[in-house]
Amino acid sequence: MHPDKVIRENVRALTGLPNIGKAMAEDLRLIGIHEPSQLAGKKPLALYRELCRVTKERHDPCVLDVLISVVRFADGEPARPWWDYTAERKSTYPDL
Repeated sequence: MHPDKVIRENVRALTGLPNIGKAMAEDLRLIGIHEPSQLAGKKPLALYRELCRVTKERHDPCVLDVLISVVRFADGEPARPWWDYTAERKSTYPDL
């Protein structure tokens, strides 16, 4: 869902999270995330690596940006577009 439309109190499903559509929700389910609350306190890079391991493919680094965005949201930060995290990801994980 687009971050501007997310109302934290109404988020019950993965697709209710900012930046999460059907495909990314399915990817989260593949790595054992079935409810938005399960993202709180997680490490985005660990989730990204687990997704790559489970699917046996290297996902685009922008998937990590999405994971950063939803973990931060789950931890209480405001909803923001995933691309707001691209510069941070590039500086923190330059080898991705």
